[in-house]
Amino acid sequence: MAEAAPDRPPQFPPRRGLARYLTAAVVLALLLAAVSVALEVVGGYGSREQWWHFSVGFQLLRWGARVGAAAAVLGLLVAVGGGWLRRWVALGLAVLALAAGLLTLGVPWLTLQHAHSVPSIHDITTDWEHPPQFQALLPLRAGATSPAAYDGPEAARLQQQAYPDIRPALFSDPPAAVFAAVRRVANRLGWRVVAAVPQQGRLEATDTTFWFGFTDDVVVRVQPAEGGGTRVDVRSKSRVGRSDLGTNAARIRRFLHALHDSGLTPRP
Repeated sequence: MAEAAPDRPPQFPPRRGLARYLTAAVVLALLLAAVSVALEVVGGYGSREQWWHFSVGFQLLRWGARVGAAAAVLGLLVAVGGGWLRRWVALGLAVLALAAGLLTLGVPWLTLQHAHSVPSIHDITTDWEHPPQFQALLPLRAGATSPAAYDGPEAARLQQQAYPDIRPALFSDPPAAVFAAVRRVANRLGWRVVAAVPQQGRLEATDTTFWFGFTDDVVVRVQPAEGGGTRVDVRSKSRVGRSDLGTNAARIRRFLHALHDSGLTPRP
């Protein structure tokens, strides 16, 4: 009588069989990564080109982050499997999907963290008591959700807390020379100058943000300073939204730094 075969421990699927699943998982991870990148790029570009309202672009950004998270998780799992099976091509592609997923997840997350670190204001000026006023830009702001008038004492208080360095610029040069430098700097920064009135010491321009293409308005006021020389005040205001993520303050800083580097003589 034949002896019964001894019980064998359960066998895991052979590595060759797992490799087939690994290939499918790599393809899926790369597909998710590509979709996440496409959603975020198209979301911003479409808003910039006015294909849709910017709120749609933000929604696409959120979906891009969610798909990116899925790509990152799957990419990590596939990378572990690829290393165990010694499938180095699969491992490299999985790392690529992981990196792309982390990128599309990280950009919105960092933007959100930055939004929480700055005040919810979008009207920044070097003179909150007598801010420069828009004139030539008023027709262009007709459809803006944010009024052209200065946002008032609360915005001034929040600005002073968050951006205490935003102050008027004083120069020893005469107003005419300073205004000429103001115009050169505005052009160098890529602003679209709408009005430049040397007699009034007023320059108005627009600037567009990189990703979503939001249009912000800028007015620069050049006038004689008390005690001699020239005083320059700047105001930058968004047309839509509540928080500008610090964009207007950064714009004024860039402008004032460039103006100081334009050959003018700062007044002590």
